Amino acid sequence: MRSTLWAFVVTLCCLGSPADAAGIQLLESDPALSGAIWYPCAAEPTHVALGTLAVGADFDLKGVKDCPVAGVKLPVIIFSHGRGGWFGQHHDTVEALADAGFVVAAINHPGDTYSDSSRRDTLSLWGSRPADMVRLLDFMLKDWKDRAVIDPTKVGFFGFSLGASTGLVLMGTKPDFARVANLCKETTGACAQLHNGETPPDARPDARIRAAVIVDPPPTVLTRENLAAIKIPFQFWRSQFGGPGVGDGAGTARVANSLPGKPDIHVVAAGHYAFLAPCSPQLAAAVPRICTDVPTGFDRATFHREFNATLVKFFREQFEER
Repeated sequence: MRSTLWAFVVTLCCLGSPADAAGIQLLESDPALSGAIWYPCAAEPTHVALGTLAVGADFDLKGVKDCPVAGVKLPVIIFSHGRGGWFGQHHDTVEALADAGFVVAAINHPGDTYSDSSRRDTLSLWGSRPADMVRLLDFMLKDWKDRAVIDPTKVGFFGFSLGASTGLVLMGTKPDFARVANLCKETTGACAQLHNGETPPDARPDARIRAAVIVDPPPTVLTRENLAAIKIPFQFWRSQFGGPGVGDGAGTARVANSLPGKPDIHVVAAGHYAFLAPCSPQLAAAVPRICTDVPTGFDRATFHREFNATLVKFFREQFEER
C-alpha cells in the first residue's frame, strides 16, 4: 500500500507544474542507473511520458524527449534524492538548471526509493548511495552518448536530506557512527547493526566534484571534526522547523555552526518538505503531509523561484572561475 501511495505521489508531482524547455533523455536500460538526464534544448517543451504506474495513472515530465543538446563545454550536476524518494522529486530545480545551461543527471537510489525499500534501514546504504553517484558520474563522463558536450572539470552535486549526507561523504566527510550508536534507541535496522558491532562499508570521496549544494542533511552523523574535511565550495541550506529525519531544526543549526571556512548558509523559515518541488492540487489533496508547509501561509512556489535562481547563480559563479 505504501509503495502504491508513493507511486501516486510521483505521478501527481509532475502534473500541472509549469516548466521552460529542457531536453530529457531517460535512463531505462540499467536498474542501477534508472533516471533521467536534463540538458539545454532549443525546442518547445512538451510532455515526456514514462508510462502507467501501479495506480493506473499516466506519469510524465515536461520537456523535449531526446532533443539535441544545445551548447558545448557544459557543466554537469548530479542529483541525490532523499530517503524513500525518486529521481524527479526536485524536477523544477533540475529544469531551472538545464534551462540555464547545465547538464543535470538524477537516478533512483536502488534499495531506497518510493517503491524499493530493501536497503532503506541498513548500514549498507551509507556505502551504496555514494557508489550510486560515482557510477552515475562515471556514466556521464565516459559512456553517455553526448558526453562530448560536458566539461569534465565542471562537476557539481545537489543532495537533499539523506542525499545531502551522500554528498557530504563524497566531499570527504566520514560519518560518526559511534555517535549514532550512542544516540540510537531503536532495536531494529541500522541501530541494531551498530549495537551488534557492525560497521558500514567505506565510501571514498570523489575529487571530480568541484562545488555542491547541500540541503537539510540528517545531523546525527555530523560533527565539527568530520565536517572539517570539506575543501570545496558549497551552499548549505537548512529548514528552520525541520521534519522527518532531521529533527526540529536544532540539529541542522548545530551543523551549520560547525561548517568549515565561510560557507554560504541559507536558513528557510519552513519545514523539511519545503525543498521538494511545489505540489500540484492533486498531490496536495492526496498526500497533504508532504505538501502542507510550516508555518501556514508559507508560499513554496515563490520560495522555489528564489531557491532555483540562487542555485543557478551559485553554480555559474563556481564554474565561470575555472
